[in-house]
Amino acid sequence: MSDVTASFDGHVARLRQIRATEPEAIGAAFASRVRRPVLQGDGKLFIVAADHTARGALGVRGDSLAMSDRGELLRRLVVALERPGVDGVLGTPDILEDLALLGALDGKVVVGSMNRGGLQGAAFEMDDRFTAYSARGIVDAGFDFAKLLVRINLEDRGTAETIEATARAVSESASLKLPIMLEPFVSNWVDGKILNDLSTEAVIKSVAIASGLGESTAYSWLKLPVVDDMEQVMAATTLPTLLLGGDPAESPDATYGKWARALAQPGVRGLTVGRTLLYPPDDDVVAAVDIAAGLVHADVAATTQNA
Repeated sequence: MSDVTASFDGHVARLRQIRATEPEAIGAAFASRVRRPVLQGDGKLFIVAADHTARGALGVRGDSLAMSDRGELLRRLVVALERPGVDGVLGTPDILEDLALLGALDGKVVVGSMNRGGLQGAAFEMDDRFTAYSARGIVDAGFDFAKLLVRINLEDRGTAETIEATARAVSESASLKLPIMLEPFVSNWVDGKILNDLSTEAVIKSVAIASGLGESTAYSWLKLPVVDDMEQVMAATTLPTLLLGGDPAESPDATYGKWARALAQPGVRGLTVGRTLLYPPDDDVVAAVDIAAGLVHADVAATTQNA
């Protein structure tokens, strides 16, 4: 895929032409995609996340429109997916279709994002409706994993419908033998905005609630934030867990240190990170992705250091 990164403007122009004149090419790209097992080798996963934009979340640090240039976002994703140790990508249909047309999904774990309806900053933000993939749609596309967001706000009635819809999605995924990643938070309205409670107690409570959703949890995974006491958090579940990168507010070194400590906990299977690595402070996507890949996969760390 090195030619993809060399002249990306041409590839964006080709995507626009295909979408306008050959929409059937998307299905053909899905059908011809080279697949891999979800877990292989060391049994760890490093997934690059790119489903933020569909919820209207375009900001990175102080730039509220950092992710608004679709061509630039795709370029950064392709750069990341080319790096050793990157196992896959998480996205909404628009992102994954573009990446498939670019040939960037071959040999990768592809995760379809399901509920993006709780738009950032909306009065109805807690009503996280399922507006992207369904479990059936993910299987039909030939993808490997589902992901959903379940924010729990005890003072907002929208939470009840979100939890019910989440349970249905978990049940459907289990019936299709489709792994599904639940990203739970205890969330609260603060000065008109939704803020996630990242205290250890709140994360443990969210884990307990999310773990009980659906008619079967045989295919359920968790996607959890890194908080102060990850040992206590991971003691709350037997479900396989990936760590999320979170908002890129801290210095990279502090963030990487927290990830390394959390990755050492039993039950943690890897990382799912987006903006922190795609838009690092120094804009060096390759370096940021390589560091994260090395934290997840020890063999990748050794190879990168010796390169």
